[in-house]
Amino acid sequence: MNLEEILIPKVQEAVKNLYGVEITPAQVQFQKTRAEFEGDITLVVFPFVKAAKKAPVQVAQEVGEALVGELVEQYNAVQGFLNLSIAQSYWLEQLQGIAAADNYGQLSRGEEEKPLMMVEYSSPNTNKPLHLGHVRNNLLGYSIAKIQEANGWNVVKTNIVNDRGIHICKSMLAWQKFGNGETPETSGKKGDHLIGDYYVRFDKEYKAEIKELMAGGMDEETAKKEAPLIKEAQAMLVKWEQNDSEVRALWQKMNEWVYAGFDETYAQMGVGFDKIYYESDTYLVGKGEVERGLAKGDFYRREDGSVWADLAQNGLDEKLLLRADGTSVYMTQDIGTAKLRFQDYPINKMVYVVGNEQEYHFKVLSILLDRLGFPFGKELVHFSYGMVELPNGKMKSREGTVVDADDLMAQMIADAKEISKDKVNTLPDITEEEANEIARMVGLGALKYFILKVDPRKNMLFNPEESIDFNGNTGPFIQYTYARIQSVLRKAGEQPAVSPNNLIALSPKELSLIQRLVDYPAAVRQAGDEFSPAVIANYAYALACDFNSFYHDHSILNEADADKRVLRLLLSQTVAKVIKSAMALLGIEVPNRM
Repeated sequence: MNLEEILIPKVQEAVKNLYGVEITPAQVQFQKTRAEFEGDITLVVFPFVKAAKKAPVQVAQEVGEALVGELVEQYNAVQGFLNLSIAQSYWLEQLQGIAAADNYGQLSRGEEEKPLMMVEYSSPNTNKPLHLGHVRNNLLGYSIAKIQEANGWNVVKTNIVNDRGIHICKSMLAWQKFGNGETPETSGKKGDHLIGDYYVRFDKEYKAEIKELMAGGMDEETAKKEAPLIKEAQAMLVKWEQNDSEVRALWQKMNEWVYAGFDETYAQMGVGFDKIYYESDTYLVGKGEVERGLAKGDFYRREDGSVWADLAQNGLDEKLLLRADGTSVYMTQDIGTAKLRFQDYPINKMVYVVGNEQEYHFKVLSILLDRLGFPFGKELVHFSYGMVELPNGKMKSREGTVVDADDLMAQMIADAKEISKDKVNTLPDITEEEANEIARMVGLGALKYFILKVDPRKNMLFNPEESIDFNGNTGPFIQYTYARIQSVLRKAGEQPAVSPNNLIALSPKELSLIQRLVDYPAAVRQAGDEFSPAVIANYAYALACDFNSFYHDHSILNEADADKRVLRLLLSQTVAKVIKSAMALLGIEVPNRM
């Protein structure tokens, strides 16, 4: 039980004895004691002031007096707020319990009791490599999955690969026309980078055609539709949907190049999936559902043959579901994917980690699934997050100015290695292999932490230089704190142990550090409720700050008092354990040496 759960029956008993009134647990409200007052936890007495028929401050005084005992050492009353100081023996027992716990902070449930949550993230297109926007998406999705697992969910991490459509045909057509048989092997490029180059090439050639048509007197809108390249790409898409053998063979070959590239990127990023769906497999299921809805009268067909949903009754406009040529759109695919997922898994909650520019899309998807009779339609969760930019501006992939995920990660690791050169004398026995591994952990840790510490619903500016600073609210600062503790523990030799009955007088900073450790499960619950890795990131930073403040003021290895030395070693060891746990929820590794 946590402190509030222990105190609630004691408060109920005190109120009944003092005023002859029985209060419910819901009426016993606690909050964190404000910094300007002495105490560890504050009881709000206003809910039972009326029953007591006394002034709030008097009720606080009387309840405080009744609570003083083995657990509550002293109190002070401020208006209707009762600030309670908890006995140090309680905090020592908490420290011992945290140190002994195998999965501290995690909600324990039996396998048969765990509900199932599916978290979709990444959702790349096979016409280009992953970029900075995908980095935030993948890091958020993976961290949310880890946090929900810690909150007692069975989590299936899933990905939907957009491997078909006009944008894929653009890359295919450009490679066919301008590629001269180039492959990842002949070019030395990762497959996703190679195909991305041809997507950019298509756009370049397409714009040139538009310009030429406009020079001949055609207006821009007509030129965009009549340009030979776009017509060829559209024809290729129709052939693909008709299962043309040559088009399908080219599509399969180029996609395989891209998947190999994606796998390398995911491995470097430290994310993965339990189940991957492909739009090429799900869009036909979606088309079938659209046709079913059309037959039922849920949708309607226009004169040009396209199929639409009229959403006026929902306060929205019309939504295209099938084009005039019969080809499907993203919405068609998402309907099919949702149906397949709920057939494959007993999903209790489906979470889509997708940028906030798609809020309308998922609002419509929920309505359409409900209209088609799927009971899960109304229960879908769109985890909407803000965009990420670099200091030099927004990314535009079609113009070839995308901030490539591979390049970004490589640069972060290189920066970490460069910074570590200044610290090489602190680890004279380090091998090149270990130095490279530390640089990888620190570089990627800096990237991940800087992105995840921000409220995910906000747009953010990623500053690589600021993210890798060893001071301030950064991943390297927290990693360095962990490594510092490991160094202390190595020098100490034997693992520390302390009895909860050992009533050592705790200093204010020792007490504050233990209280921060006690807060970890609440932070994990909050992060799960809010789908916010930022809660964990900021908790880890606060814990690291508390430890460094304690470390600055207290000797550990040179402490003359043996009991205090053992306590401080145990405290240090437990802080390291919780830091490692919190950072793991963010997908961040912590090195033993830095």
